Amino acid sequence: MNTVSVETVRSWLDEGRSVSVVDVRPLVERQEWAIPGSFHIDAYAALNAHDPGALAALDLPTDRPVVTVCAAGKTSQIAAGQLAARGLQVFSMEGGMRAWSLAWNTAKVPLTGPSCQVIQIRRTGKGCLSYLIGTGSEAAVIDASLDPQIYLDLAKRSGWHITRVLETRIHADHLSRSRQLAKQSGAMLFLPVQQRAHFPFTALRDGETLTAAGLNLTALHTPGHTAESLCYLLDEYLLFTGDTLFLTSVGRPDLAASPEEAEQRTHLLYQSLHRLLALPGETVILPGHASAPVPFDGVPLLTTLASANEQINLLQVERADFVQMVLRKLPATPANYQRIVVLNEQGMQPEEPAAELEAGANRCALS
Repeated sequence: MNTVSVETVRSWLDEGRSVSVVDVRPLVERQEWAIPGSFHIDAYAALNAHDPGALAALDLPTDRPVVTVCAAGKTSQIAAGQLAARGLQVFSMEGGMRAWSLAWNTAKVPLTGPSCQVIQIRRTGKGCLSYLIGTGSEAAVIDASLDPQIYLDLAKRSGWHITRVLETRIHADHLSRSRQLAKQSGAMLFLPVQQRAHFPFTALRDGETLTAAGLNLTALHTPGHTAESLCYLLDEYLLFTGDTLFLTSVGRPDLAASPEEAEQRTHLLYQSLHRLLALPGETVILPGHASAPVPFDGVPLLTTLASANEQINLLQVERADFVQMVLRKLPATPANYQRIVVLNEQGMQPEEPAAELEAGANRCALS
């Protein structure tokens, strides 16, 4: 049976190569997270029952390779066998959607303000967004969520050396790679001021500014999603909002919190959001997560504060209504978030494969 790695499939999609990705998982799993542009047929049960007609209704182009996908890479092998019998060139993706959680793509942020370049690095299989900001020969990374070598390679390609690595908060839905990236690059590691992290870092407080090659990156304390959450404002123009404010929603305030603490955080979140809304409406929002799989289209996920204010109903209500609405809208908690939080507080990576621990869509935004 021919198999293919996630990295190969990722590179094919990134290059725009014609390939048919066939997702055979149950619909409920597909609805949670999927590969952009993939075909879906709910054939999981039939394939595992070795029904020879499980994929009979699937009509695929014959002029391109086919990649079959399931949750962990086993049922997709059965599907690949059935499609190969039709004469198609078929590969089963190793590790399935669990492994796909580490797939990524990039998009350049169009700039009219700062004299720098910003690359949005999108973990399409998980929804995590991180950022590489380059100016002159230096670069900074915000919220690294992928293998450090990916950031090192992207920086090298642009002639940059990573000198600063920053976090917007202690993450709950994915493992931070910032400490490892700082170690490998020799960069300074910056975290919001707090007592949670048990490893060396430079603490950033509200209003503090990092300056490099004429650029100013200012920390704004925006508690709510977590007590320590920061946003970063680049040259009064670009706002890296972490999990405080998204393109169509806001961050959840309840992770690792009692009901009373969640309510207190919701009040803080209201204050933080309205602090951001006091910035100029043309300020560009660059969030820390996407709520849907990110296409391999090179189009950055961004909006302006004015647009977000118009589209997000929660930003238009009074405090009391905001608190009630937020607490009613809380989604299911992210898988394994308690263990992920502990590892991120320790600055450690798990013994088990990261894909096993991080599998599934992010749930840090309100639905």
